[in-house]
Order: sequence, then C-alpha cells, then structure tokens
Amino acid sequence: MLNKPFNPLPLDELTAVFARIKDLLLTEDKVDLALQLLLQAVRDAIPGSAGAGISVFDAQGRGSSTAATSGLVGQADTAQHGLGQGPCIDAWTAGKTVLVHDAAADARWPLWSEAVAGLPVRSALSTPLAAPGSPIGTLKLYAVLPAAYTAATGHLLEKFAVPAATLLAHIQGPATPRHLSAPLKGALAGRDNTNRACGILMERHGLSAEQALQELLRRARTEGEPLSRVCSGLIDDSSMAAGS
Repeated sequence: MLNKPFNPLPLDELTAVFARIKDLLLTEDKVDLALQLLLQAVRDAIPGSAGAGISVFDAQGRGSSTAATSGLVGQADTAQHGLGQGPCIDAWTAGKTVLVHDAAADARWPLWSEAVAGLPVRSALSTPLAAPGSPIGTLKLYAVLPAAYTAATGHLLEKFAVPAATLLAHIQGPATPRHLSAPLKGALAGRDNTNRACGILMERHGLSAEQALQELLRRARTEGEPLSRVCSGLIDDSSMAAGS
C-alpha cells in the first residue's frame, strides 16, 4: 500500500534536529553549505522523500532555487519558476502548505505537470517560509512515489519551516552571498504590497482574502506582468483616487 501511516518524529528527536539546524546556520563559514546540511536534515526526517529544497522570491515575484539536495529538486523547481506555476509558487502566494498527491494527475498546474512528466517526481509538499509573518520563500519536498505525503507530513514540515525561515532571514556577515540576502529583503517588501493590494480588492468588491489573491494572479497572467507590478499599479491607482 502506498498510503502508509505517517509516524512523526518523537519530540526529543525533532528537538535535536532543530538544534542541529540552528548550530549549522549560525556557525558554518559558508551559508550555502549550511543550507545544504539543513535540507538534508529535513529530507531525512520525513520518510520517503527523494529530495528537499528552498526557494526565495524577490520583489517582482521571481523565484529562484537557493538550495537543493539533488539535481532532481533543482529541475522540478526550475520548471516552476520558469513557467510561473506550481505548488511552491502557490504556497508562497497563498501563505499556506500545498500538498500534491500525484503530479501526473494533478490538474492545478497543467504546464508544470507536463514539464515534470519525465522526472521521477510524483508527490510534492511545499510550505511557506515566514520570517516573521510574511512568506519570503518556500521549503519543499519531492518524492518518487505518489501519495507519499499526508496532512500530518505537512504539519511536520511547517514545524521545520518556522525556525528555518527565522534563522535564514537573520544570517549576516561577510560569508552571506548576495544572491541570498537581496531576494530575502525584496521578498518581504513584495509580500507587503501583495497584502495591501488584496486589502484594496477586498474592500472594493467584498472579496475574501483568497479570492482577492486569485484575482491579482489572474490579472498578472492576463496582462503578462509580474505580480508585484500589478499590485503596485493597484496601490498607486487607489492612492491617486483617494487624493483627488
């Protein structure tokens, strides 16, 4: 049976993994190496995972794969970032965990599903990295078999994501690579604009937060513009209308 019961790590073992992650991020001379070791700990903590990765998003909503445990993760991530659709993008924009039971049969992201059809990727799990409050990227896992993850697995990944994101956002020093720190800073500003734009649509049209976000994403696709530009335009128009 593929749907085996998921047994979370004992509390003491999970605490030990967190301690290891904290020690690695704060003491390793090279941030890239620290992230690789962090992801290996996350992958090994959740049975059935073929690889783990971290993506961050800049102020324009462009994603980049910051670290990955294997080339498979990098390929699956690159397809999402290039196409502008996929589970990790939805996890970042919606600010919630996204579970994929079978990429081959999932109709939510047809272009991405087609792009990874030739890869040994069937299950996926993505959760936002909040540091604090606003997602700066995503932590994700991929598995070769379908139905590898459950809601319980998602809850465990969320436990890893909170301290990992906080530590990631506070990395400082000469060893911190620019390609990491710049997107982290830009992502926070971009997320604030998205929240403001959602608020405008909610007030104008009586939409829920989820409906407002989906409307912004629809406009971005229709206009062929980055999500950040659509949000900024809506905020500017609202400011001009308020001042007139």
